[in-house]
Amino acid sequence: MAAGFTGVYAGADMQEKNTISNSTSFVLASKVKDYFLLMKFTLSFMVVFSTVIAYLLAPNVQFNGLQVLLLFAAGMLVTGSANSINQVFEKDTDAMMRRTASRPVASGRMSVQEATAFAIISGLLGAGMMWYFFNLPSALLSLFSLFIYGFIYTPLKKVNSVSVLVGAIPGALPCLIGWVAGTDNFSAGGWILFAIQFLWQFPHFWAIAWVAHTDYTKAGFKLLPSDKGPTKFTALQAVMYSVMMIPVGILPYYYNISGQFSMWVVLACNLSMVFLSIRLYQKMDVASARKVMFGSYFYLMIVFLSLYADKVKVD
Repeated sequence: MAAGFTGVYAGADMQEKNTISNSTSFVLASKVKDYFLLMKFTLSFMVVFSTVIAYLLAPNVQFNGLQVLLLFAAGMLVTGSANSINQVFEKDTDAMMRRTASRPVASGRMSVQEATAFAIISGLLGAGMMWYFFNLPSALLSLFSLFIYGFIYTPLKKVNSVSVLVGAIPGALPCLIGWVAGTDNFSAGGWILFAIQFLWQFPHFWAIAWVAHTDYTKAGFKLLPSDKGPTKFTALQAVMYSVMMIPVGILPYYYNISGQFSMWVVLACNLSMVFLSIRLYQKMDVASARKVMFGSYFYLMIVFLSLYADKVKVD
C-alpha cells in the first residue's frame, strides 16, 4: 500500500517538474522572440546583407566564411542596437499602431531599461567587433550610422518629412561600411554602392508610408513629401528617384567593380522600378503602392547579388 502511494507521489512530482521545465522553456523562447522583435531581425538582416555584399565586392577581398560570419554578427549587433533605440523612443507611438502594437517595449513585455541596456551592449559589442576584426574606420562609421538613425532620424519623424532624407543616410551607410571594412578606405566603389541604396530608399519607403498612411498619421509621423498624404506629388517623387537610379546603376560597370552582364541586370531592375512608380502615379491606389514596396524588396536582392556574381576579378 505504501509503495502504491510512493508511486503516485513520484508520478505527481515528475509531472510537476515537467510542467516547470515546459514553463521555463516557454518563457525563454518568448524572451528570445522578444529580442528578435526588438532588433527587428528581418529588417536588420536586409541591412547586413548589403554590408556583406559590399564587403565582398571590395577588389582585394576573397570569400572567407569566418570573416563573413564575423561581419554579419557585428552588423546585426549594431543594426539591432539602432532598432532597439528606435523602439525605446517610439514605444508610445508604436502602441497606437496596429502593426507595431505587439512590439516588446510598446506592449510592456520588456521594460525601457532592459531595451536600453541591450541597445548599449549590442552597439558597443558590434562596433568593437568591427574594429578588432576589420578596421577602425568601419567601426566609427557603424557608430555614426547608429547615432543618426537612433538620435536624429527617429525623433525627426514627428517633425518633418525631411526625416526620410535624413534616414536614407544611415539606411545606405551599410554599403559604405562593408566596402571600408574590406578596403580600409573611402574609395569610389563604396560611394557608388551607397548611392544605389540611398536612392532606392525613397520609392521603397514612400510606398510603405503610402500603404500605412492611416497608422502613421494616427501616431503623428510625417513621412510623405506632401502634407496632404498620398498625392500625385508623392508618386511623382517616387518616379523621379527611380529614374535617378538608372545612371547610378551603370557606375559599378564604369568603375570596373562588376561586369557588363550585371549592368544589364541592374538596368532592367531600375526600369522595372520606374515602371512600378509610374503605375502608382497613374492609379494612385494602395495596391499600386504595395507593388512598388514589394518590387523594391526584390530589387535590392537581385541587384546586389548580380553585382557580386559578376564581380571583376583583380589579378
